[in-house]
Amino acid sequence: MSLIYTPEEEAFRAEVRTFLQNEYPEDIKQTIAAGKRTTREQNIAGHKALAKGGYVAPSWPVEWGGKNWSPMQKFIFQDELLENNIGPVLGFGVGLLAPVVAEFGTQEQKERFLPAIYNADQYWCQGFSEPEAGSDLASVRTRAVRDGDNYIVNGQKMWTTDGHNADWIFMLVRTDPNAPKRQMGISFLLIDMKTPGVSVRKIRLMDGAHEVNEVFFDNVVVPAENLIGEENKGWTYAKFLLGNERGGMSNAKPFWRTLDVAKKAAAKVQLAEGTLMDDLLFRARIAELETMITAFEQTALRTTGTSADGAPNPGGSVIKLRRTELDQILTALLIDVAGPNARVFDNDGIAGVEDWQAATVHTYLNHRKVTIYGGSSEVQRSIIASAILGL
Repeated sequence: MSLIYTPEEEAFRAEVRTFLQNEYPEDIKQTIAAGKRTTREQNIAGHKALAKGGYVAPSWPVEWGGKNWSPMQKFIFQDELLENNIGPVLGFGVGLLAPVVAEFGTQEQKERFLPAIYNADQYWCQGFSEPEAGSDLASVRTRAVRDGDNYIVNGQKMWTTDGHNADWIFMLVRTDPNAPKRQMGISFLLIDMKTPGVSVRKIRLMDGAHEVNEVFFDNVVVPAENLIGEENKGWTYAKFLLGNERGGMSNAKPFWRTLDVAKKAAAKVQLAEGTLMDDLLFRARIAELETMITAFEQTALRTTGTSADGAPNPGGSVIKLRRTELDQILTALLIDVAGPNARVFDNDGIAGVEDWQAATVHTYLNHRKVTIYGGSSEVQRSIIASAILGL
């Protein structure tokens, strides 16, 4: 992939930027710029604004609203989203479920779910992790037993992000407990969260935020038409989904933005001699991070440029592994620079505490999870070893 933008690509960037600056809700931009959480209503409103412009799902098949953009156009679009403080679309539906439905679903399922996901008429969450089956998804125990035209589902999901906001949940369920390999007895099922027997209990995180949940299923009746693909083939669909999730973490702009905040703030921190930015050890730390981010950005661009036919690139595991490591390194840097002004998310009114400082502890604690979700770092290393290095 060439890193020099053509006149056509620059024109494309201008088109996208004009839309985002003029058509996207300003209150959401301000919330994002302040480092604060968006509400369910803001998430839906922002998604719908992008849908109005046809910008929700550029990677989807064209017949369902995709754009058939080049890898560089996709990169430019993501770059502009971050540059203009645009909130994310409803990602569990758009980025994770929809590609699975488009690839493996029936025509009826595509017609039923893809337009609703695109237009934010359905708010989705993901039901993968369970007690004693976090990163080891082959150990899921939630059962789905076929009963005529339905499945009867019993079990529990853990760490379900946005479960308290969602209308629907896509799940891995065990349909054959006697399969010779655990991976062979899993199916991929879609469940309406309003179905009797579904209940949600919030999990309060160590930073005080409510982001994830426990979800319980007590004799939940699910139409068999909500099964994606074939029964007991869910492991295949889950690998496809996770490959797309890992490959979608490739933009380095948040890292550069965080580093810029840290450098500007460090220039204001007074030491015995000069500022923190004048300290040689701190400057060496910054220089090392700049090198790491540049290497990540170049690798991400190469991975984006070599993806073929919409299939997940195993290089996505390299991106996921390195991105999450950089996430944690940079959130730790911000706490060090903020010093005694570091706070948990909301600015508590203390004089001199800036919004970014108020968010540092929350962000640091929240990003402890990033090396686990989407497949832990250990899982990524195993994929890299087998699929890329051939070990």
